Amino acid sequence: MIKLLFLMPLIMSLLWYGYLRQHGWSITQGKKGFAYIIAFNAIIALTLWLLMLLTAR
Repeated sequence: MIKLLFLMPLIMSLLWYGYLRQHGWSITQGKKGFAYIIAFNAIIALTLWLLMLLTAR
């Protein structure tokens, strides 16, 4: 399951891009949303990495 976590930011970004297109907004208008997606996924990745270190796999 962890192997597939790289898909999460890709799927979220595609959904956000679709939302922007559906409402007629440009990518530059939605760049804050992409930043939130990247930050959210970075926090998840760091948390999982820390848990792996603490539990020694």
